[in-house]
Amino acid sequence: MAWETFNNFTSSNIASLRYDPSTSTLEVGFLNGGVYHYYDVPSQVWEAFKAAPSQGQYLAANIKGHYRYSKV
Repeated sequence: MAWETFNNFTSSNIASLRYDPSTSTLEVGFLNGGVYHYYDVPSQVWEAFKAAPSQGQYLAANIKGHYRYSKV
């Protein structure tokens, strides 16, 4: 996988964000140690996620419950 990493954020819940445009897979690492992959996430959603004022709020409103996922 060719991950794009986004580090320019501060969150009380999210530790890391990565996206693989070749597979449309979003990886979210949480401060509690959990890591999840969200599948078939369009690149426009990734761009909006990075631009959001709060990545945690964006995740809850626009990704969780909208895309298939698995715990890694």
